[in-house]
Amino acid sequence: MNKIPKIGCACEKPTSDYTEYRSSELGVDPTHGRYAEVTIQQCKLCQRIWIRYFVEFEHFSKSGRWYKGIVSKKDRSQITPENAVEYLESLEWYVYGGSFFESTGTFGQGKMSVDA
Repeated sequence: MNKIPKIGCACEKPTSDYTEYRSSELGVDPTHGRYAEVTIQQCKLCQRIWIRYFVEFEHFSKSGRWYKGIVSKKDRSQITPENAVEYLESLEWYVYGGSFFESTGTFGQGKMSVDA
């Protein structure tokens, strides 16, 4: 399990806003027909890097869900859209939310619900 210390930055709050980050697209994860959007985000305040995984199944209402977790600089170069789920599931904690969970964000760990 990858231990990620909390430092008290606003980016660690489950309800942090996308405007608090600089974002760049990493790519799309086609695994199991998910076509999830995988994004790298960097907190404007503390400069930590996050990986964000967003998936939605258009034929199901309330299926949108996102997960994000902090990535160390040494691990960043190893992360691809296809292994992002595995990486996030290995973290001590991550943040998740979306219409699927009827949540604007909460903390989680372990297995992620990313398939329809």
